[in-house]
Amino acid sequence: MDFTPTEEQAAARDLAARIFGDLSTHERLTAAGTGSDAELWKALCEAGLPAAVEDIGLLGLVLLLEEQGRTTAQVPFAASCVYGLLAVSAHGSAEQRERLLPAIGDGTVVVTGALPEAAVRVGGSGQLSGVVPVVPWLCDATHVLVADDEHGLWLVRTVDARCDPVELTAPWSAGRLTLDATPGEPLGGRLGERQGGPEAAAAGQGAYDDVLATARTAFAGLQAGVCAGSVTRAVAYTNTREQFGRPLATKQGVQLRAADAYMDTEAIRVTAYEAAWRRDEGLDYATHALTAAWWASEAGHRVVHAGQHLHGGMGADLDHPVHRHFLWGRQLDAYLGCGSEVLQELGALIVGGEGDA
Repeated sequence: MDFTPTEEQAAARDLAARIFGDLSTHERLTAAGTGSDAELWKALCEAGLPAAVEDIGLLGLVLLLEEQGRTTAQVPFAASCVYGLLAVSAHGSAEQRERLLPAIGDGTVVVTGALPEAAVRVGGSGQLSGVVPVVPWLCDATHVLVADDEHGLWLVRTVDARCDPVELTAPWSAGRLTLDATPGEPLGGRLGERQGGPEAAAAGQGAYDDVLATARTAFAGLQAGVCAGSVTRAVAYTNTREQFGRPLATKQGVQLRAADAYMDTEAIRVTAYEAAWRRDEGLDYATHALTAAWWASEAGHRVVHAGQHLHGGMGADLDHPVHRHFLWGRQLDAYLGCGSEVLQELGALIVGGEGDA
């Protein structure tokens, strides 16, 4: 294993860090409220960062999402890259790749995902019916990747569905997706091919599993950035805030709490790196993605709580920047499965003999 970024990955990461650092400021985040920052999204797309993910792979995307997480930048970067660019690139048909990838890369098409599987049924002519109560970034999306009740993947245009805004703890422009005989486009082939028996069903299951594992890995990378930003803020605060004439950072209890948060953050990061690297190398990574997701949930929960606690009374201020890290960390804690659910999946995969070595 070698997690050292390539020259292209490092260049993309540094560019992302500069753009997020310049534009995702406390003042701009406050002004954005619960919505996304259209100017920031435009800057990222003009810099070619979403399009670059096709070349720098999942590990490259994890590096970029770390930088987003450090600033809690409110753009649908993770969703559009995972459910759009990487999903279509890996499992879309040649026609879908030719039609969608350039538009996803330049930001004119934004994709989000209704995963894990939802109570969505498929009609005989490829029409979808069902309700997905919460879909992050749905209000920003032009398309949504929907998983039906048999793990088939469908691309649905948001203009063809009903999308009602839903407020989450984190400002992710979420919405409620209602499908009522809504036309859907099967990812990877024509409708007849998707309903073509056991082989088609197996292919659909494989695509679903890969997209979900990719999403869990990517959002673990985003959580690593959120946690790193929280720890950085806590360290800065405790080094300048004094109590009885001494900085809070000189107290052993504070040092130990910060050290634990740092180690938890590193665990999230390294497990996300390993899962992403294995996918890019064409290796089995199912258990590694679940491991990264478990750390992102369990450790992420601890880190953002520690970051808020180390700010003392300031951590209770809803307008303080560290509170955004707390909200993002708690939302990511449960997104795509909380720690206990992920652990149960991991155990079943290992016991079933399907996990990778």
